[in-house]
Amino acid sequence: MSVFPRIAVVGAGPAGLLLACRLHRAGRPFTLFEADAAADARAQGGMLDLHAETGQAALRSAGLFEDFQRWARYEDQGTRLFDAEGRLLLEDDGQAGDRPEIDRGHLRDLLLAALPGRVHWGHALQQASLVDEEVELRFGNGDVQRFDLVVGADGAWSRLRALLTDVRPLHAGISLYELSLADIDRAHPQLSALVGHGTLIAKRGQYTLFAQRNADAHVRVYASLPQVLGEGELAPSLSRADLLQHFADWHPDLRRLIAEAGDAVRPWPIYRLPPEHRWVHRPTVTLIGDAAHLMPPAGEGANLALRDAADLADALCSHDWHAAVRAHEQTMMARAEVAAASAQRLLTANSLAYLLEVLGGDTADVGDVACAVPSR
Repeated sequence: MSVFPRIAVVGAGPAGLLLACRLHRAGRPFTLFEADAAADARAQGGMLDLHAETGQAALRSAGLFEDFQRWARYEDQGTRLFDAEGRLLLEDDGQAGDRPEIDRGHLRDLLLAALPGRVHWGHALQQASLVDEEVELRFGNGDVQRFDLVVGADGAWSRLRALLTDVRPLHAGISLYELSLADIDRAHPQLSALVGHGTLIAKRGQYTLFAQRNADAHVRVYASLPQVLGEGELAPSLSRADLLQHFADWHPDLRRLIAEAGDAVRPWPIYRLPPEHRWVHRPTVTLIGDAAHLMPPAGEGANLALRDAADLADALCSHDWHAAVRAHEQTMMARAEVAAASAQRLLTANSLAYLLEVLGGDTADVGDVACAVPSR
């Protein structure tokens, strides 16, 4: 094996791109593969709130924090929590916070701008195998290459994970259904006022509505439903009318988040890895992000993925990179275990009082809170 390894990074999501930025900045050789045919091949999803100690710290380490500041929306850090009857239980304008929002597409754009010409697009990994002291990668386009160290940043259904563990993602017990409200300030002013600047959450039992303000007056709505799915099973397709039936007795203003959205409904089954998941270290393969510690989307996953990448870059650029990568894995997994257990509790909790407590609200006599939804 070479003194400094021939490195492949598989996956150009936030973790893979941040790692590549750090290696590029340090002058370390690497090859970055991505299954998408091009940077604009598909939409990148909704927004992220980047935390100071994880996501923001990772961007600082790559010299990208000023670029992030140009996209960051500090004004959209607010949170509103309602019950199904439309009573406002908590309102935080977020102005004192330091978790600014950024759309996933904008985050990807700023990371890609730091890596001109470095992404090998159209490389969907089909098979990874250990050959002597190397990892052989076979891609769907026929390309076959070998490396000393392969970093799996290839997401929930990582093909590299199988080289380290037999553990597979499990359904978390819920599925989200995503809808969109475009140009909400002009086309839906009452709903714009309801959502405010940030995230609206409304909950009853196992059913939850989320509405998140993205850039350009675009709001993404997520209806969370309890479901039981098998490994890799897709969530059933539902229409807006189907979703409205699930929320039939909710406050009319909350139901309008579904009723006035566009016709497209994207099912998103939520999968997770066991929080206590570990693997035995191999010197030829490691994982970061969702490939390493898939968890429900509760604000931590992408932040930890970025921190994973920054910490792994530090390890790879150290004198004894073998030992440093091993130590990094232990730190990463311990950190993720706490976050994953918390995310699972938060997203699947049946208790509105529990959610209110987590968000810092007053749980005293939740059932008697009498503040109504803002007037239509």
